[in-house]
This record gives sequence, structure tokens and C-alpha cells, in this order.
Amino acid sequence: MQTRAPAEPDVREFEATVERVDDAADGPAVVLDETYFYAESGGQPADRGSLAGVPVADVQKAADGVVHYLAEDATLAPGDDVVGVVDDEFRTYCTRAHTASHLLYGAGRRVLDDLGYGGFGIDAEKVRVDFATSTDIDDATLVELERLTNRAVWDSRPVSWAEVPVDEARARDDVAFNTKTEEGVMDGADTVRLVDIEGWDVAACGGTHVSNTRVVGPVEVLERSNPGEGLTRVEFAVGPPAIDRRATVRDAALDAARALGTGVDALDGAVASLRAERDDLAAEVQAYKSEVLGARLDDLPTTERDGKVWRVGTVADFGPNEVGEAVQDRAGDDADVIAVVGEESAPYVVVATVGGVDAGDLVSDLTDEFGGGGGGGPTFAQGGGLDAAPEAVVAALREA
Repeated sequence: MQTRAPAEPDVREFEATVERVDDAADGPAVVLDETYFYAESGGQPADRGSLAGVPVADVQKAADGVVHYLAEDATLAPGDDVVGVVDDEFRTYCTRAHTASHLLYGAGRRVLDDLGYGGFGIDAEKVRVDFATSTDIDDATLVELERLTNRAVWDSRPVSWAEVPVDEARARDDVAFNTKTEEGVMDGADTVRLVDIEGWDVAACGGTHVSNTRVVGPVEVLERSNPGEGLTRVEFAVGPPAIDRRATVRDAALDAARALGTGVDALDGAVASLRAERDDLAAEVQAYKSEVLGARLDDLPTTERDGKVWRVGTVADFGPNEVGEAVQDRAGDDADVIAVVGEESAPYVVVATVGGVDAGDLVSDLTDEFGGGGGGGPTFAQGGGLDAAPEAVVAALREA
């Protein structure tokens, strides 16, 4: 006995006869002579509801039928007649969401190259579809997938399903298959169930579906990710979660537009202008910082040792990478050796030379004396994490 839910997805209450009752970890496991509960399969979760007034915790396929796992103990025996009630809200959501996944795949047929189907899944807040495609699914592609999907909803396309011979289905280029995630669709049978959204998409599928796309409601694409195996995962909301998400995004867009003194339709241009201003300011700030750092380095005291001019001292408010680049540019201008210590709780040191004095050896001597670590070559080296006051490190350099 297989579930009749895919064939008759609108049935919410039915009568059946108990065939078997087994003990399970949390309650009875019941097999009926027929059922309209959907058993978890292919990415669609199991139905919720009740059987003989007892909540159904899970529904799973087994070799000899569909097993209903009850959440509580129940006095049931083979031959008992029972009433099953499928939770209408959850079934309706899953049915709409499952059809929405086919609509999204149909949209993918129109914008993605080398398209293959990698499966799908439904949870309470969102639905995912995994695409195998050579197309880079960027933001613009996501927007187009969402637009096409919602247009297909609006177009009120009929949805139908039928069993066809497996060989006939496999011979058709328009049929989407994924036997990995649609377990039970083939299952060694001679026929396969095809779900056909008129003029939009055809797929081998054992799930529940609406009879017309207009029932699906709004679809809101959320994000994309890479789940591996060469797939791109697109997640979307459908129905109430989509409505809530759309309201949240709309509210954020209105707030942003208001803050920028423009309309939502012109928000992209306003953001581009703001980004350009930010980049210009960042360039000005960087130029100013370079000028300040250069002035501070030029003010460091100099001394002459073994015929070479050394410039040694401390600087504050600049990191080792900034100082490192600056001293390398200045080495040889008016000093043969420039050694700078950063005024931090764990000071760093950078050394640049024009040769004759080995910068790497200087830094190595300092880390041997004060701890930390570093390295470099003859003309440039740096170290960090020194366990000493900056002035002590400077004194050591002047005595090196």
C-alpha cells in the first residue's frame, strides 16, 4: 500500500482499516490498508495530523507500506476502523511549496545553461532548489528567476500528473529527473509519475502539487549558496513567509531611500553615488595618512654609525604594514638605515636598509632579546609581539 496523497492531494480526512500495529520508540507504528498521509520523500516532509484522534509524529515509507508513527500510546489493533485527519495548513503549505520548486526550476530552464536538477527540500520557513548549471547565478540572475517564477504563478498555468512508462519518460528531453532525491519515483517500477506545469516544466516527481499555479501565491528568492557537488543552491520563501520577507525588504528599502533623500526606484543610483564619494574620501584619507606618516618618519632622530646614517625612533597610530611600506620607500633618501618601533602594548619593529647593515639580523637580535617573532631579508625585515616598552626596543637598536 502506497500513500494516495500525491494522486489526491486535496483529501484531508479519510477512513481506513488498521492492518498492523508495531511498537516503536515513542509510540505505536501503524500501517493502514490505505492512507492519504504523505510519507517523507524526495525533499517533501511527512504530513502532520492525527490518526484515531492521536497526533501523528512522523510518516515514513517501508517495504510493505506506509508507517504512521503516533506521538502517544493508542489502543489500536488490526481490523480496527480509524479516521485519519491530515493537517490542512501544513499540507497546503507543502503542496504549494513543492509546486513552487517546479516553477523555479522551469524559470531556470529559461535563464541557465547546461541545466540539471540536484534536488530540493522544504522546511517551515523556506524551500531550496539545487541547480547543476554552468551559469554563474549572480544577483541579477536571482532577480530574473524570481520574476519568471512569479509570472508563471500569475499566468494561472494548469498543473497535472500522470503515470507514464519509464522508457517513454526517459526518452523525453523535457523531463527533469533526479533519482538521488526523488527516491521512490522510479523504484524499479514500469511507470513513472510526471508532474506537468502546462507550457512551463515537466518533472518526474512523487510529491503533492496544486492543480493550478495561481494557488501557489507569492515567491520571494532569499539567497544562493554552494552545497558542493557542483551545485548552486537557491533558497526561496513561498506564501506567508514570502509576504513577510517582502514587507521586511520593502521597509528596509524605503528607510534607505529616505535616508539618502531619494526614491526606491533611484536607490541604486544613489548608492552608487554614495560609494563613489566614499572611495574618494578614502583616497583622500589615505593620502593624508601617508603625508602624516612621512612627516613623522622624517622627524625621527638620526645618528651616524660606521659611516652610515641611521634614523631610529617610534611612531604611533600606524600599523606595521603601513610603516613597512613607507620606510622601504625612504631608505637611501637621507638615511641608510631606518628602524621604526610601533608604540603599542606589544610593540612591532620594521627595519629597512640600503645594504651594508642586515635588516633581518637586526630584527632577529631584537626578537631573541624581547621575544615575539618576525623575519625578513638583508634590506627589509619586521617583527612583532615584542615583550618590552617601545623605548627599550629603540634603545637596543641604537646600541646594536
